Amino acid sequence: MGSVAKRVLQQYLLQLQKHPLRTKAITAGVLSAVSDIIAQKLSGIQKLQLRRLLLKVLFGVAYLGPFGHFLHIILDKIFKGKKDTKTVAKKVVLEQLTSSPWNNLLFMIYYGVVIEGKPWMQVKTKIKKDYPSVQYTAWTFGPVVGWINHQFVPLHFRVIFHSAFAMCWGIFLNLRARTMALPKAK
Repeated sequence: MGSVAKRVLQQYLLQLQKHPLRTKAITAGVLSAVSDIIAQKLSGIQKLQLRRLLLKVLFGVAYLGPFGHFLHIILDKIFKGKKDTKTVAKKVVLEQLTSSPWNNLLFMIYYGVVIEGKPWMQVKTKIKKDYPSVQYTAWTFGPVVGWINHQFVPLHFRVIFHSAFAMCWGIFLNLRARTMALPKAK
């Protein structure tokens, strides 16, 4: 079993080297799927909602993987690949003030409009109500994850590391969206 896992890892690393964008996009899609399956089970959904799952995979493949790929390349170019404490702090602050709010907002829009199929005005109202607390929660964990990512993780693994965190964050967002979508008991 160990040799199989080793071969799979070697093949993955080879694909990451040869086709970094594609590999990161597929990885983000797979982790989005895992995140959604866990979230569906935790929220009490008995039968897996395949449409929702496929839409979450699409979000991971088409957006999260590519966005992360280019974000980390741009950050490394802006800061010339430096990893000193001051530079890492600047990367984390920049990331937390730009991509974190954007990604959370975009996910909430996508989830409401595309996955749940709700009208824009209803999604907009929900975002106005819930986005501040979602973003505040993101800012309690995101800087630590960003610091570890920029300080210790090589550039070609940063999207994968971030995608693993995003998998957990996605579970939180899915459960949060699901809770907010349920009618209030009177």
